[in-house]
Amino acid sequence: MAPHAASPRSRWRRHGTSYLMLLPFLGLFAGFLIWPLANSLYLSFTSFDGVTVPRFTGLENFRSLLFDDDRFRHALGNTFIYVVASVGLGTLLSLGLALAFNGSSWPHRIMRTIFFLPSVTSTIALMLLWKWIFNPGDYGLANTAISWFGGTAVEWLATPGLTIPILVLMSVWGGMGYGMVLYVSGLNTIPEEYYEAARIDGATDWQRFRRITLPLLRPVTTYVVVTGLIGAFQIFEAVYIVFRGTNNIGGVLDSALMIVPYLYDQGFTHFRLGYASAIAWVLFLIIFAISMVNLRIGRALKEL
Repeated sequence: MAPHAASPRSRWRRHGTSYLMLLPFLGLFAGFLIWPLANSLYLSFTSFDGVTVPRFTGLENFRSLLFDDDRFRHALGNTFIYVVASVGLGTLLSLGLALAFNGSSWPHRIMRTIFFLPSVTSTIALMLLWKWIFNPGDYGLANTAISWFGGTAVEWLATPGLTIPILVLMSVWGGMGYGMVLYVSGLNTIPEEYYEAARIDGATDWQRFRRITLPLLRPVTTYVVVTGLIGAFQIFEAVYIVFRGTNNIGGVLDSALMIVPYLYDQGFTHFRLGYASAIAWVLFLIIFAISMVNLRIGRALKEL
């Protein structure tokens, strides 16, 4: 006979103290996460300037965003190009570094530390460093190096065609060390017996990499790609610090305009907080959908 379910009173006597200890966390969770999310969702359906009472407008913000706002579509296109380039190149380089410095010798440990340092360094400090490197004046490091070979100075930050490549370079340089550490951890979990058996069967290095290493690293790859996508879609500091102009957050011809800087511009420069909330929820839906697709692909590959 199945045991009787515990009554609410007996459950409270058994777990009441635990419930009470959870109340402070639940209060903070509701006050600092649930309530702001719910309020942001409500504001996305309103016209709100931060001063007057929000005026409910239904889906007008989303309609205007998707069909009338050319600047948002430009920011969306820039963001997708940046995300694909930075995540793809960053994942490949992270794997390559992990394969190159996977050993336990002290030179490999030193190299892993060197490549990992940018991942734990202040983002603002790194962006200021990159801004100095690409400074168009005579004291910018990139133009100084060019002058050593007799070349002419380049307007790095004022050339629209160089904007996204520079952003991708900054992102990959700052994040590939973190991905490398994850891949090294994944490589260390692969049993050496698999490689020994493959060598006995006459498998080449490429065949061992393709048939053993890559399949067993799929969970790590899925995590690196999904977290990389989430981070890349939320790029802000690089655009704001390195490319922001006097009256334009997106740089020359909006070549550096991304979704989050555009959200900031609409919300805190033009005080269209309802419109900015709509942008935030569109960004959330994009990230959520792409993350779900990547997780499904990862599960499908795992089952092959």
